[in-house]
Formats: sequence, structure tokens, C-alpha cells
Amino acid sequence: MTQYIPRIDQLVGQHAQKLSERLQAHRAELFPPDARKELRRFTSGEAAELLGVKDAYLRKLHLDGKGPSPEIRSNGRRFYSPGDVQALRVLLESGAKSPGTYLPGRRDGDHLQVITVINFKGGSGKTTTAAHLAQKMALDGYRVLAVDLDPQASLSALHGFQPEFDLLDGGTLYDAIRYDDPVPLSQVVQKTYFTNLDIIPGNLDLMEFEHETPRALMQPNGNLFFTRIGEVLSTVEQDYDVVVMDCPPQLGFLTMSALSAATAVLVTVHPQMLDVMSMCQFLLMVSNLLGVVSEAGGDMSYDWLRYVVTRYEPGDGPQNQMVSFMRSMFGDHVLNHPVLKSTAISDAGLTKQTLYEVEKHQFTRSTYERAMESLNAVNGEIEALVQSSWGRHNGA
Repeated sequence: MTQYIPRIDQLVGQHAQKLSERLQAHRAELFPPDARKELRRFTSGEAAELLGVKDAYLRKLHLDGKGPSPEIRSNGRRFYSPGDVQALRVLLESGAKSPGTYLPGRRDGDHLQVITVINFKGGSGKTTTAAHLAQKMALDGYRVLAVDLDPQASLSALHGFQPEFDLLDGGTLYDAIRYDDPVPLSQVVQKTYFTNLDIIPGNLDLMEFEHETPRALMQPNGNLFFTRIGEVLSTVEQDYDVVVMDCPPQLGFLTMSALSAATAVLVTVHPQMLDVMSMCQFLLMVSNLLGVVSEAGGDMSYDWLRYVVTRYEPGDGPQNQMVSFMRSMFGDHVLNHPVLKSTAISDAGLTKQTLYEVEKHQFTRSTYERAMESLNAVNGEIEALVQSSWGRHNGA
């Protein structure tokens, strides 16, 4: 008897349906249907560290009746919500000697900083890097817009959006950059549970831009595809200090448009030979294609470009050799600090969270602190580059 073998499109469709249903059930277990993700409260010590002050100073503010009132738990410890931390920033900034001490974002004349996070190869830690960067900058007082340009939508999932359930009627950047009847960008911006952080989620609709652009280019007076993202970002630029764009792991029209809109580029690199070889091919393609875009009138001037080493294992000899090789090749274009490979980061991802969201007591203290120190060091370097692009050095 001949065994029935379903067509590949039917089989894949069945698998996708089963997986989607299971993911939805998993999300319902983590977050009830009517619930939205909420960011945990921070201990007074964590809040003080975010603000750059002493815990004792926050206690004095509370006792003096200044600023928001923290939650006092049974053990007498004080906990602050993300909104409380922002309110404290505003309070402290009003009495600061230097502008930008507690509110480090744009001032008059500063341009919107648009950071594209890119890599040709999956598994380089691109989305993890983009998510932690966007969240840390929001925690540090910047007004941040995260844009998920990857149809796989991992950045969206980390922030509580499951595309096949939450974005049935659109709601991605594609709606704002499509060639026929685009909507205002403000209509697809979503609030997140992080104070200061908004997001434009992604889903498979983004692939339509890849399919439609060749047809648009063939029309008389064809549209300049590479200007579309920059043009729509300009409509909301007064609302943000920084945009972080998580690009797909391919060099298509979306990525090229994102690179044209960018003021800065962050390339994630896993320090292994195959990954570095892949990056070499990626850089050659970027150079060739963006050269064409430049000749067509695209703005290819950037404030900075940096390579960030990700999933780094300090005890791995070959990885250390690759890092040394990269530093000898690219010099200061490689960030000083790498993102360590850590079970704390990967375990947090199992519950669709980042390290900035989870409670430290869920991990071995040394594991958590080592991973957090690594992320903060990388993000601190990037924040310094942003400040420098605005003409500020050492916070001045």
C-alpha cells in the first residue's frame, strides 16, 4: 500500500499551524489573555545606580517628601517603578548644575540618532544586542523608538507581541513605507511596558516591501526605495532621541533603506572563523550596493560605525585569536567591550525577557553580575558614541 506523502507546502503549513497554536498556549501560560507585559520594579539600589546617585540620597528624597513615593515592602526595602525612575530624573535634572546630567537626550540642534543593528548571518546576537541597547537607553533616560525590520519578529516577541495573533491587520513599518496608500508612521508605533521605549513591531508583511520594490523601480519616475524609511522617521523625530533598528539577516531593500536612514551602524560579530568569513562577504555586498545608492543620491555619511563582538567566551583560545585579528584589522572600529556568552541571557530569553527585565535572584549571583556588567559596558560605549555625535564629551 502506497503511503500518502503530503505536498511540502501542506506539510509546512500544518507544522506552522501546530507551532503557532503551541506558542499561543505558551504565551497564555506566561501572560493571561487580557494581560500585558509589565516591567518589574527596581530596588532602591538599582534605581540609584540607574540615576548615578547614592541609595542614601534616594532615601533622603523620600523622607523629605520629594519625588515619587516608592513601594515599601514588608522587609522595609524600597522599590521604584520605571515611571518613578523617570520622575526622579526630571526632579534631579531641575536642580542639576549641568544640563543633561539626568536627562541625557537631545537638546536644541541635536539630530535624531538612528542606529541600525545588522549582520548577514543568523545567530550573531543581533536581536539580543538591539533589544538590550534599546532598553538600556530607555532606562538611562533617552526617548527610544525600537523598529523591528526582521520578518521573523524576534524583537517584537521579546516585547510581548506575537505577530500572527497581535498584528492580524498590519501594524508594521511596511504600512508606512508601502508604495500604495501608506499610513502615517505614528499609527504603527506601539507603547511598551518600558518607560521611554516605543516599538514598531514586525511580521511577515515586511516581505511585501521586498516584493513590491522591483515593480516600483520599473515604473516611470520610479520611487526611490532607499529614502522611504528615513522620510517616515522624520515625521516622528521630535518625539525621540534615538531609534534602534533591528535589520533582517539579509541585504535586501529593507536593509538598504534602513542603512540609508541611519546615522550610525552597529555590526554584530560572533568571533569564529566562519562567521568572520561571512561578515567579509556581507561587507563587500554592503559596499557595492550602497555605493550604487550613494550615486543615486543617497546620504551615506555616518556619525560612527562599530563592530561589537557577541557571544564571547573569554576562555576560548580560537575566539580570542579572532578578536585579536579583528582589532588588528579594524582598530577603534571594534568596541572595547564584548557581549559575553551567558546562560543568564539565554535563560531570560526562554521567557521572552531580557536581562534588564528578570530578577537577579533567578540566577547565580556571579553569573548574573558578569553578564550584566558585560551588557552595561557595551551599551555604555554606544551611549558615549551617541553623546559624542551630539558634540558632547564626558557628559558636557
